[in-house]
Amino acid sequence: MKTYYRLMLGKGSKFAAECFEGGWIGAGFGIKQDLANDLPEAWREFNAKFIPVVLAANPGKTKIGAGLACGALWTVCKGIKIGDVVLSPDGTGRYRVGEVTGAYYYEAGHVLPHRRAIHWTDTYIERESMSEALRNSTGSIGTVCDISRFVDEIGRLGEGRRPPPPPLLE
Repeated sequence: MKTYYRLMLGKGSKFAAECFEGGWIGAGFGIKQDLANDLPEAWREFNAKFIPVVLAANPGKTKIGAGLACGALWTVCKGIKIGDVVLSPDGTGRYRVGEVTGAYYYEAGHVLPHRRAIHWTDTYIERESMSEALRNSTGSIGTVCDISRFVDEIGRLGEGRRPPPPPLLE
């Protein structure tokens, strides 16, 4: 069964265009190491190991904040499965829809280095067309949240929603 997520691609969606263009999603949180061999089945094990790493990389972060960051990072790297659907805001009031197509990989020295391949569709969902409940869920604080309970609404909103064509150059 597919799970649906809202995923922020950097604070204020600042890396969204790069992710859409490159066909990937990602996260960072200051962890500068490949996690391929450090992604246990249980997020709690991941948090126990990496909360100190996040705290060291982000001195102003609280232990609770570091735990939330680790949980989000584990979800992006391991919790989201191939075939799951991601909605990510593009910074203009629309959400781009994509389907995860690949396993975790690490891109050292790049923004959001903990990545997954995704097929971004041409489907956009306008935030203003969402129900209040879906708007509230997609607007939640945090990097990633499960919005699967809105699968029917997301399906209806995504039907036939394509970006407008570019303006004609004269």
